[in-house]
Amino acid sequence: MNGRTAIYPGTFDPITNGHISILNRALKIFDKLIIAILNNPNKSPLFTLEERIAMIKEVLKDKGNIEIDYFNGLLVDYAVRKNANVIVRGLRALSDFEYEFQLALMNRKLNRDVQSIFLMTDYKWFYISSTIIKEAAALDGDISGLAPPLVCRKLKEKFGH
Repeated sequence: MNGRTAIYPGTFDPITNGHISILNRALKIFDKLIIAILNNPNKSPLFTLEERIAMIKEVLKDKGNIEIDYFNGLLVDYAVRKNANVIVRGLRALSDFEYEFQLALMNRKLNRDVQSIFLMTDYKWFYISSTIIKEAAALDGDISGLAPPLVCRKLKEKFGH
């Protein structure tokens, strides 16, 4: 362990098993991981910020060395405020890489002291995203095993199933 704190940013609308896989792997590298939920006014999340925080806290209640927080504005500025110099991002496909590479380069332009680390998702989560899970749940599809049971329940409630 290197005593470093990393930021794992995202919308987490909702948190999925893919997110948890990345989080678990990041905790093997870093001493502390801050799950930072972007409060983005340009997005219309299904779950409120408070609901997302509550779900993440409940799902990860047995995990040590994590902090759940939210931020507005630039991620690199948030990282500096939290005394973290590493941003952890998960990658699934080439399309993720292109987008994440652009973000990493912009973050590097804004603050050269904050580094981006990319972790490949486990193969079993390669095809899932929060968006796809929400779409399936909206149509009463079986999403069990793709997100924690609490999240699956909350999605059923949101969509009236």
